[in-house]
Amino acid sequence: MGRAKDIIVKVIPSKAANDFVKKNHYSNKVASTAELHFGCFLDRKLIGVVQYGRPINKYLHKDIVEGTLWNEFLELNRMVLIDDTPKNSESRILGITLKLIKRNAPHIKWVMTFADATQCGDGTIYRASGFKLISINKSLQLYTLPNGDTLHLMGLQGGEYGRHRKNMLKRGYTSAKKYMVEVLKGVQLKGQQIKYIKTLHKNLKLNCKILPFSEIDNKGAGMYKGKKITLQERRALSDEVDSNANSKQEA
Repeated sequence: MGRAKDIIVKVIPSKAANDFVKKNHYSNKVASTAELHFGCFLDRKLIGVVQYGRPINKYLHKDIVEGTLWNEFLELNRMVLIDDTPKNSESRILGITLKLIKRNAPHIKWVMTFADATQCGDGTIYRASGFKLISINKSLQLYTLPNGDTLHLMGLQGGEYGRHRKNMLKRGYTSAKKYMVEVLKGVQLKGQQIKYIKTLHKNLKLNCKILPFSEIDNKGAGMYKGKKITLQERRALSDEVDSNANSKQEA
């Protein structure tokens, strides 16, 4: 694991976490529902942040696992690391945060998260960390604005974009989509939203199907670092890199 084992993970203040996310996340936005903030340190330097919180709409997700109460699951809102981190840092950090949650908040039964295959990636780290794939859906709520910013339709419900919500109501709009297109001149971004789940307790009954990872390619949802690429193509690139590395070692 190399230097990844030297990474220290601990709870940090929300301001420090949010400042890091705004600077380093591809969206430059924080999740308004994030409530638990982990900082990841190497040589006393903050190299990453992992944030958990409640989903924006619990009604849509609570019954994914049978018998779940309102306070018994979390959403992994953000996981952000600087580019220059040791190999295996992501999986180690994610594993540590999940263990800390399980140990210190044993009532949390499971964690869900989304991979943004519209702008970022299809969830490589989640698959490597034991998350299960449960859905792949077209992303229909993400728009790019004329100034280059991206805005989710849920952003018109408040949060850091509360000004848009106020203006929308002031202008008499009740449809966020119509306001997005007609007033903000937003253009819908095309892509996929991929949902994963990780159970922290044994013998939990899921009310959904577990999909094979091959479905990501079947749905054309493969993406890595903002570029469309299938899992098969990614494996081929990985094999080529490993082959070249072995050739150099043999030489």
